[in-house]
Amino acid sequence: MKGVFEQIMKKPTLVILAAGMGSRYGGLKQIDGVGSHGEPIIEFSIYDAKEAGFEKVVLIIRKEHEEAFRKCLTDKISKHMEVDFAYQDLHNIPAGITVPEGREKPWGTTHALLACKGVVNEPFAIINADDFYGKDAYKVIYNYLTTEIADDHYAMVGYPCMNTLTDNGTVTRGLCEKDADGYLSKIVEIQKIAKKDGHAIYEDNGEWKQLADDALVSMNFWGLTPKIFEECETVFDQFIRKGIEANPMKCEHVIPTAMGQLVSEGKCKVKMLSSKDKWFGVTYKEDKPDVVARIQKMKDEGIYPDVLWD
Repeated sequence: MKGVFEQIMKKPTLVILAAGMGSRYGGLKQIDGVGSHGEPIIEFSIYDAKEAGFEKVVLIIRKEHEEAFRKCLTDKISKHMEVDFAYQDLHNIPAGITVPEGREKPWGTTHALLACKGVVNEPFAIINADDFYGKDAYKVIYNYLTTEIADDHYAMVGYPCMNTLTDNGTVTRGLCEKDADGYLSKIVEIQKIAKKDGHAIYEDNGEWKQLADDALVSMNFWGLTPKIFEECETVFDQFIRKGIEANPMKCEHVIPTAMGQLVSEGKCKVKMLSSKDKWFGVTYKEDKPDVVARIQKMKDEGIYPDVLWD
């Protein structure tokens, strides 16, 4: 492994993907309150990360949302952790490419990740803003980032697919396969996965098929180093030159697809980690009441204090 000692000597950072438009949710769900004092899921994630040992958080946002994030979240977080922003800009794309007139949709999470180049210079965990991963997941990834991480040796926290589905519609997930040594061997982004009769099903060219009950999926919880930026720049450049011709208004590239390509090309290895906690999140507005109830239950049980930041 290249640079393992060099990387583990650096204090890791938590990076949060928070630049989405919330089109399915109907609003800026990244900072929509689910706790009894209006705390969004992202605030519980940062709290869990701090408990695990993280001391710095970088939020990838759209520049026009910065004031909302400061007011709702980072003004209070910054008293307890170092906070920085990275900005996903629709126009920050490879030379020779022009943003199609009328396009507002971001280019996806691979593009968002690249916004961190120059901002994040140490090993980092990256997560979605609107997913609740559980305390154990942050401990697992922090341990990896401080003991094993290297430029060619990344990690991913995987979750059983059935534990990541909603009763309120379909979801997109990165379906994972691992080899005998516990490393990611393949990951395929599946656009429409749903729950039916206690099983996960997905749409394949108009036909619904059942997934294996023990299928693991990526919930965008990765352990990486800054080397990933140059690797993903190449991947994104290849994608956008084709994608902008095929689907100029909606094409996007996501981190699981990028990681799958890098693994298949032998550019890196990704260790599959697991957490004993159950994932939950808000994909649709209808998911919110269940999330609110789960958060309150954890407060009632003492897993979280009533007020997170005293």
